[in-house]
Order: sequence, then structure tokens, then C-alpha cells
Amino acid sequence: MGPWRCCLLLLALLPAAPRAQQQQFMEYMERRLALLEERISQWHDQSSRYSTELRDFKNQVLGMLETAEKEREALRAEVESAAVRVDRLEREVDYLETQNPAPPCVEVDETLLEKQVATAKQRKNEKYAKVTDCSDTIASVRSMKILKRFGSAAGLWSKDMAGSSEKIYVFDGTANDTVYVFPRMREFTLFSATRKAARIKLPYPWVGTGHLVYSGHLYYIRQQGPFQVIKFNLANKTVVDSSVFPAEEQVPVFGLSPSTYIEVAADEEGLWAIYATKENEKNICLAKLDPDSLDIEQMWDTPCPRENAEGAFVVCGTLHVVYNTRLPSRSRVQCVFDVSGTLAAEDAALVYFPKRYGSHSGMKYHPRERQLYAWDDGYQIIYRMEMKKKTEV
Repeated sequence: MGPWRCCLLLLALLPAAPRAQQQQFMEYMERRLALLEERISQWHDQSSRYSTELRDFKNQVLGMLETAEKEREALRAEVESAAVRVDRLEREVDYLETQNPAPPCVEVDETLLEKQVATAKQRKNEKYAKVTDCSDTIASVRSMKILKRFGSAAGLWSKDMAGSSEKIYVFDGTANDTVYVFPRMREFTLFSATRKAARIKLPYPWVGTGHLVYSGHLYYIRQQGPFQVIKFNLANKTVVDSSVFPAEEQVPVFGLSPSTYIEVAADEEGLWAIYATKENEKNICLAKLDPDSLDIEQMWDTPCPRENAEGAFVVCGTLHVVYNTRLPSRSRVQCVFDVSGTLAAEDAALVYFPKRYGSHSGMKYHPRERQLYAWDDGYQIIYRMEMKKKTEV
């Protein structure tokens, strides 16, 4: 309804009045209506201005958000680049740590080597003085657990065999210089890649799969002329000691593992070396090692043949040799040798391992857990052992 119609309606409702008063009232209403129209016009102008400002502010905010997103992407790229540089720096620092302090001199003194060989031969096959009261032997394989498939067909994985650490050490292949270290079994089992693993670059590459992690140190075999046992501190990444193994003209210790010349093993009694020589190449030899100095404390010739052997380990001073055939078959402990003479070979249990993929390239016995960490054609397996006393056989 227009303003004039409103005015006419009000005039119709008013009682009759003098013409002058009606004229004044009309003028008054006109002024009020004009003021109202002016305010409505101002409101429209202000609303339009506010809409324009709001649109400009929205465009400004959108521009700022776009700029912030670009800056965020650039920052993320810089962070990733920095992470790559830090990782490279850590590897370089690890490498420098392996160089300082310098590794001990490992030049072969022929006279000293001949003396060590002569001393070892004098103590060969002597009666062994046990250092513990361990008298257990393997009765059977209680259970088997296949964890995953990782790396090459041949390799080795284990924990620290003398401690309670949960770290998993993985040695991929028979000739390498980088050890993968997983913080726990969970990380090793769940992740197929090595991104969850730390890397330790060794100063010398290893040969074979006879290495051992024992009491915070890595004992591994380096081949450069005569075979050397390297003692490597895993905490400060340095070579603590090294020793030329005092055995003449060595040959592969296992017929089915031609790259392994020395197998370093651990049990309740300490550290052992399983090896073979040209002098007695048909059978396997055993030696007791001093873990501190790497000296040979005692040596034995065993009746266990090398042919068709794929691995070996020591339990309570008794060597257990695992056999197979060149065509994959069921692995079994077919020869035992007890250095104390308590367990006769004919009285030992014939232990079979469940048939799997091929032959074991690495078998490490954990004395505290009473189980084997095995590597079978790239598969990592745990065998839990059932034990019994030697006197019960």
C-alpha cells in the first residue's frame, strides 16, 4: 500500500475537521513518509556496501588460504629434503664411527699362527672341564612358527644369544656388509620393507652365514687370506678384536652350505666354533672359544660327516649337526657329539624338523629361550625345542 493511500485512509477515519488542520496533518505525514523512505534508501545502500565488503573479504581469505597451502607444500618439501639429508648424515657418521678408532692390526704373523696351531693341536680331544651344570639334551621339536619371508635364499637372523634384548639382527645373503636391526619381533614380522630397521655398516664384509650376536658384540667371519674372526662392538660400532682362526687349509664346514667355513655358536657353556679342515675334510671339527680374547681354549675332532650337512648348533656342550640332501627333503639331527662324554651318540634322540622349503642356511640356538632361529630358503622360522636330561636317555 502506497504512502498516499495510507494518508487517505487515515483521513477517512478521522472525524471531520477544519480544512487547515487537515492540510497540516497531510504535510506532517508527507514529512514522516519522506524520512522513512530516506532511511529505507540508506539501509539499501548500507546493505549493498556490506555485501560488497563481505565478497571482497571472502576473496581475500580465499587468496590467503591458497597462499598458505602453497607455503605448506613448500615447507613439507623442505622437511622431506632435510630428512633425507639427516639420514645421509647419520649414515656418514656411522661410517666415520667405524673408522675411529682404527681397527686393530690384523696382519698375520706366520710364527704366531704356527704357535697357535701347535698349541691348539696339543689340546685337541682332551677331556673337557664343564663350566656349568647344564645337562640337557634335545628330545624333539615341540613346535614351529614361520614368521615371514625376507631377503635372499641364504641368510641369518637372531637375537643377542647372551642377553635379554628384544632386538632382531638380520644378515641378508652370504656376502654383505650391512646388518639390519629391528627394535622388536613385532616390527620385523609386520613390515616387509626395511624402513623400520636401523642399519649397521660393518668395516669389513662378511662371508657365509656363521655369524653370532653375543653379549653386545657381533662375531663374524671375514675372508682375506686366512679366515679371521672379527669381534665388533654393536654399541659404539668399532672393531674390538680380531683373530686369525688357527686351522690350516680350511674347507666349507657344511656340505650343503659351501660359503660357510666357520660357524660361531653359543650355548649355556659359552662360545664355540664349528669348522672343518683339509687335514680331516670328511668330518666336522669343534672348538671352544674365549669370547673376550678369541683364543681357542680346546679343540675336538668329531665323528660327524660334512657330507649333506646343512647346519649345526651346540646345546649344553653337545654338538648337533643337521643333515639334508641336495634334493630338498626333511631336515634331521643325525649326528651328535658331547664334549663331556656324558651323552653317547647312539643314545641321542633322532630329531626331525618339519619339511619346509629347502635346506637351512642358518640355525642359531638361543640358550635362554630354548629355541632355534632358522633361515630356510628365505623364510624366517622359529623352532621351539623339547628338552630332557642326558641321564634320561
